[in-house]
Amino acid sequence: MIRDEADAALAQAEFFDICDDEQRRMLAFAGDRRHFDPDDVIYQSGQVPQGAFVLIAGTLRATPEGKGASKPYAISEPGTVVSSMALILDKPRLVTFTAVTNCEMLFVPRHAFLKLVQQSPELAQRAVARIERDLGSYLGALEPIGRRMRTGER
Repeated sequence: MIRDEADAALAQAEFFDICDDEQRRMLAFAGDRRHFDPDDVIYQSGQVPQGAFVLIAGTLRATPEGKGASKPYAISEPGTVVSSMALILDKPRLVTFTAVTNCEMLFVPRHAFLKLVQQSPELAQRAVARIERDLGSYLGALEPIGRRMRTGER
């Protein structure tokens, strides 16, 4: 039953649409459902996450930190993947994620995702394409801000 819920959470998570049904089942099996109470920290800025979380239920607050950080924002859409880049990169985050309400999340460990990628060249290609697309969207959204900063507009 719990694995079925984990599989359903991964099926709902946009990032994991790069995986076929069997790969999602394997990640669900390797994953760990976790509960967070209000004000619990999911990821602390500056720490290296060991994987990504998929929001099943609840509301999170994301607080970007560091130079040029944006305002905190809420995440409440079931299926949202928190820190998908942590599935591939062993780097510290510049965002703190905190539970606002009781939250149910599925933790997907990096080692499990990387093992699947190593076993499936097709999955590796889909992962690269997804990351390129996501980074392109992110950089595209920043472009108007960069232009305004160069020209001194506000």
